Amino acid sequence: MITISYLHIGIDDTDSPDGMCTTYLACHIINKLKENGIHIIGYPRLIRLNPFARFKTRGNGGVSFKIKNDDKADLAKEIVLDEVSALSMFDCDNTNPGVIFFDGEITQEMRDYAFKAIYSFITIEEAEEFGESVGCEIHKFKKGRGIIGSIAAISLPLDDFTYELLAYRIPENYGTKRQIDYDSVVEMDNKTFPDTFENIDYSEDYIAIEPKTPCPVLYGIRSNNVEVLDDARKIVKVSEPIEDYCIFLTNQHTDMHIQKADNIAQMKQFGCYEITATVKDIPHVIDGGHMFFTVFDESDEIECGAYEPTKNFRKTVSYLREGDIIKLYGGIGEQNTFNIEKFQVIKLNDVEYQNPICECGKRMTSAGKNKGFKCKKCGNKIKSSEKVPFTINRSLKNNRFYETPVSARRHLSKPICRMNF
Repeated sequence: MITISYLHIGIDDTDSPDGMCTTYLACHIINKLKENGIHIIGYPRLIRLNPFARFKTRGNGGVSFKIKNDDKADLAKEIVLDEVSALSMFDCDNTNPGVIFFDGEITQEMRDYAFKAIYSFITIEEAEEFGESVGCEIHKFKKGRGIIGSIAAISLPLDDFTYELLAYRIPENYGTKRQIDYDSVVEMDNKTFPDTFENIDYSEDYIAIEPKTPCPVLYGIRSNNVEVLDDARKIVKVSEPIEDYCIFLTNQHTDMHIQKADNIAQMKQFGCYEITATVKDIPHVIDGGHMFFTVFDESDEIECGAYEPTKNFRKTVSYLREGDIIKLYGGIGEQNTFNIEKFQVIKLNDVEYQNPICECGKRMTSAGKNKGFKCKKCGNKIKSSEKVPFTINRSLKNNRFYETPVSARRHLSKPICRMNF
């Protein structure tokens, strides 16, 4: 029996706010490899890491792919390192590429490392020490921070996954307005949803497949299955040349960053969690349009925030009231506030205590402290001073999910349309 050996290749931290994209660089490298008779196995991977990482790249994602570890492996390494050296945005102080080569089977400790990179922080020193301990060949450019994401990108298991087709612009058009036909994106969404998703934010009239940065990406179409992407790509019309496109297997939109917390006290700053708690106070808006409220459980309480970029989601949050039990999804940021990505109503507090209604149909008023109630219309009196529970109509519904708009959604956040996928 012939055993095939694979060479895993991970790349990260090659872009900057002003340009480049590690996925574009990977696509470019893959084409160079093909020209030399080297073909990757399966789809390249785009792996998003902890959204709160301090020194994260623009999308905080590393890429990886694997090839046969044969007599062309050394040539493949040379091509990868040459292209990273040529295309990375070294002028940016925060661009510190890292490349990882790993020959062998991905181990459990490598998988554990990858989840740590999603759930918490890993330093360059920790990544380098770990990489050396498992046999990675490490290449650092400048500070080499990219080795953190590169190791994670080759190591992460994908029990849940999505695909993204990324189309790239020609270099002459970088930084200019993208020429994507809005109506064609609507048509594509109508014909391919829910196989594709997050194509348009209709509430904001926003083309969600279009980046807002000066990177090489023209558009990105997300999908649950790879077969639909070619049809979707053919429907979208653009008025500028497309240099190339590439399909990535990814952990985007999987909630992979979300950890289940038993209680509020268990959660830590810069972690992302799913937590069930009770609303303590009515949501309120502060200057800048951000909305806040507090939730609690038997262990502690925490402030929750729905920020201005979430737009109409804040109106949904405003419908919460004291006593509502909700399941929250999100993360704890710089100010130790829980940033909400979505929530599910577990049990609404739909009871309100009011003065009783008189036999004549008029609501009664207080007859004085501990003197019961009286009716101003007919003069009827009752001795009981207890208010009566009434069921009230609520805008929110039990068991329903509510989420931020597409324009404000994190890469890793699982949209409602995928919750039962």
